[in-house]
Amino acid sequence: MRASGKIQITIWLLGLAGAGLFTVLLIRQGAPQVGAAFVSAGWAIAAVVIYHLAVPVFLDAIAWWVLFPNSDRLSLWQLFWMRWIGESVSTLVPSAAVGGDIVRARLAAINGASLPVAAGSVLVDITLGVFTQAAFTVLGVVLLVEVTGQKNFVRPTLIGTLIGVVGVAGFYFVQRMGMFRFLAKIIARLASSPEWQSLVQGGETLDQAVLALYARRKALIACCVWTIISLVAGSGEIWIALHALDLRATFIDALILQSMVLTIRSAAFAVPGGLGVQEGGYLFVGNLLGIPGDAAFALSLIARVRELALGIPGLICWQVIEARRLLRARLAARAR
Repeated sequence: MRASGKIQITIWLLGLAGAGLFTVLLIRQGAPQVGAAFVSAGWAIAAVVIYHLAVPVFLDAIAWWVLFPNSDRLSLWQLFWMRWIGESVSTLVPSAAVGGDIVRARLAAINGASLPVAAGSVLVDITLGVFTQAAFTVLGVVLLVEVTGQKNFVRPTLIGTLIGVVGVAGFYFVQRMGMFRFLAKIIARLASSPEWQSLVQGGETLDQAVLALYARRKALIACCVWTIISLVAGSGEIWIALHALDLRATFIDALILQSMVLTIRSAAFAVPGGLGVQEGGYLFVGNLLGIPGDAAFALSLIARVRELALGIPGLICWQVIEARRLLRARLAARAR
């Protein structure tokens, strides 16, 4: 069996396992109770959808925008809708959460940014985003201990975060060492064809673009600042949902939920959409904060509705863009 086939089977199996976990958790919390809690949110569901698009997605677009050098910088509006489409792909397409980053790099390239800068900016954005999220995880752990007094989960959470940071730090260093030219040379040698030598040149160009982006220290700091602002501000949608469910929770509670659920979902990035994993995260952290199980599950369902409400139009826009490009290419080929 080919490697691509094995990967697809693995993704589908993980998706089925996530769906099974989702079903088990829903049954345990009581589907009628969860449904009643979800319906009671009412207007908040639309408010959460609007808030997520207007605040976290917009702030993430700014964090990406500041990384671009002036010569290749697209407008903030362009990067905003690209970020929205990329998030839609990562959330709804079973691609282990990386497909959206590839799509937004492609969209940036076809809208005027040079391909090395478009791809390099996404790589740098991802790398800085993991470091920033690690800091946000530590903040959430500190606040959770302060609020609940629970400490038994602190060590495994911090160890897992440290492992993730070390892994990304390794990824950062190999980027600085010219990983793309190295990989391209290996592929060219394995192919044993001079036609593949252009791949080496492309890899070297991408390495140079990445190094140039890392050399812009102020831009890196600005990206990290905007990302942490986005993470903190993203807690606002959970706070809206908590009040809609009449839980009267504080913004600190919302921030803790945002931090811990993001961490849990990131750790299970291979599960498509974090199905089941996200729900388990809300139940676990919600229990520590004194949130009833049916309400915690309803919070996760509100997040799911938000993902669908923004993700489905995002996927449609992406397909329309690709279809128009394909049609133009075919018409140009016929005209020759």
